[in-house]
Amino acid sequence: MNKSHLPNPLPSRLSRRGFIRTAALTAGASLLPASSLLAATAGLADQSGLPGIAPVGAGGIGGGKTPLVFGHRGASALRPEHTLASYAKAIADGADYIEPDLCSTKDGVLVARHEAFLSETTDVASRQEFAGRKTRKTIDGEPHEGWFVDDFTLAELKTLRAVERIPAYRPGSARYDGMFQVATFEEIIDFVAAEAAARGRIIGIVPELKHSTYFASVGLPLEDRFLSILDAHDYTRRNPVEIQSFEVANLKYLRGKLGRRANLRLMQLVIGQDVRPMDVAAAGGKLTFAQMCTPAGLRDIAQYADVVAPPTRSIIPLKKDGSLDAPSSFVDDAHRAGLRVEPWTFRPENQFLATDFRDGGSLQARNEAGSIAEMKRYIAVGLDGFFTDDPALGRAAVGS
Repeated sequence: MNKSHLPNPLPSRLSRRGFIRTAALTAGASLLPASSLLAATAGLADQSGLPGIAPVGAGGIGGGKTPLVFGHRGASALRPEHTLASYAKAIADGADYIEPDLCSTKDGVLVARHEAFLSETTDVASRQEFAGRKTRKTIDGEPHEGWFVDDFTLAELKTLRAVERIPAYRPGSARYDGMFQVATFEEIIDFVAAEAAARGRIIGIVPELKHSTYFASVGLPLEDRFLSILDAHDYTRRNPVEIQSFEVANLKYLRGKLGRRANLRLMQLVIGQDVRPMDVAAAGGKLTFAQMCTPAGLRDIAQYADVVAPPTRSIIPLKKDGSLDAPSSFVDDAHRAGLRVEPWTFRPENQFLATDFRDGGSLQARNEAGSIAEMKRYIAVGLDGFFTDDPALGRAAVGS
């Protein structure tokens, strides 16, 4: 399921995600080694976070706190998405969280790709040794022809190199094509832990489980592999992790396994359309995203999740002329249900801005001032966090 809705001529898959603001605490905390942390927190029921820093969730729902800035696929407006370079740029630019979307390789390794389809974000089409892997698949209702993560072992995938998905809009990012490998989830956790130690501030991780129903159908279920990785790393056992999905059953499964911990949140991704989550459709259920976004549906989400993440336009919709309309009741409804609201995704090019924030340049042009102004308009409605392709602009929008 894609997360935001981009106008033609861009591929509909890009319309995906928005900004979800997820969290954990940023300001200048010094990190302690695990042994010191254990001593400092001995006897507490929950040992997450670091001494002197509040755990994720402190401050309550809609409490006027500074919204969290989520680096959407890293700093994907500036570096090829889901690469360590993209995550490094997001962290340097002040992201509170970085986002790895997780898919499974043929040999069951979780790697960061926005979707199973490899053709748009790697150089696989130019690799003659993999020409025979080209095929057709329908995943989450979307047909694709090309190459797919689950047809490659990790060793094979590591021979590929990442490329910019939309080079016409992001030529600066495209200059990095061919430089970076596909990263595993474990590599990303270690990288974030190293960055946190070097910078002296907590950096959260907001992973999304992609295509859970599809991967289960091909014998590569994600959830237990994901849980084992969280448990294997000290950083993710103690520090902020916010787990996202467009599906429902996997989040309920994870809640049952993880319980409620101060360093963990579960995020239900939604779209404002009358379509069913993939797991619901596969099971023959009738629940739709539109129903999930009603006050009653939001109360149901709050039984198993902590956060709801809609597309930005569900919060402030567009008029027919593409300018912003009046805010919907979504934020207030979600807060009344006890949910945080962390929408997706803000992008800095004119193409993706409401028309009242465009600067008269080409649709492909970056418009930093317009992006910051648009984010501020949304933040004023009461967001708890948001996803952005350019975390530096997100930081500017929240004023810190």
